[in-house]
Amino acid sequence: MIEGVHHGSVVVLGADGEVRFRLGDTEAAFYPRSALKPLQAVAMLRAGLDLDGDLLSLAAASHSGEERHLDGTRRILERAGLPEAALRNTPDMPYDPVVRDTWVREGRGPSRLAQNCSGKHAAMLWTAQLNGWSLDDYLDPAHPLQRAIADTVEDLTGQRVANVTVDGCGAPLFAVSLHGLARALARITTAAPGTPEARVADAMREHAEMASGVRRDVAALMRAVPGLLAKDGFEGVQVAALPDGRAIAVKIADGADRARIPVAAAALVHAGIDPALLTDFAGAPLLGGGRPVGAVRTVPALDPAS
Repeated sequence: MIEGVHHGSVVVLGADGEVRFRLGDTEAAFYPRSALKPLQAVAMLRAGLDLDGDLLSLAAASHSGEERHLDGTRRILERAGLPEAALRNTPDMPYDPVVRDTWVREGRGPSRLAQNCSGKHAAMLWTAQLNGWSLDDYLDPAHPLQRAIADTVEDLTGQRVANVTVDGCGAPLFAVSLHGLARALARITTAAPGTPEARVADAMREHAEMASGVRRDVAALMRAVPGLLAKDGFEGVQVAALPDGRAIAVKIADGADRARIPVAAAALVHAGIDPALLTDFAGAPLLGGGRPVGAVRTVPALDPAS
């Protein structure tokens, strides 16, 4: 018996950039949430940010709040000569439940450093400082930094930003289409070595746990599929691309996180990935009495065989 249904949209691009598969409305504007972070990181490098390796991966991260993430954010701020108090992201507890439980036991509360976007915000501050831009208002959509990010989003997606709002961390959030988001990540993974795009892709793939966390499915997905760059976002968003330009993007309409990875895995099979590499991402079992009694499954329309 079917207990629940999640609706959404998915698009798959071939190496030539053409749409190979789609379900739902992939041209409607939506908010990519944290799946936009690789594009924001590219924009900061274009504006002169001097980061690579694990710290660049952290600048594009929705991190779990592990000590490596907090330390990395401190290191970015130290390079910029800025205090933690300069951060303007929303204070929060660590995203990883194991880390969060430890914080609660230790009596620690929400902090800007622990919030999952702190690496991005530290990088934004350093980028603004390098350009002589004001720091207190670096989150204002009219700030030169945010205008530069909007320009890069439009360049990489190949479309105009449809709307601007405020993300959970306080940074401006730009609405684009699912198709445009997939196109943007494909441009990042196919860029020439040494370009801002290639530097972001290399950093995130080489330091997948810095871009997410040790227990995160998006890091596991990048480890499972050679060369894959992947980024998740709140409200059921997932985007991924390969070095040859094949790319997928997923938006679960009700924001359900449990549907995000199974649909993304099915989309990657449509993109030509060996299904054997994706068996661990088909969907977590539903438990009854501690035993599997059901499963999250994709609809037949997502099955490449059909």
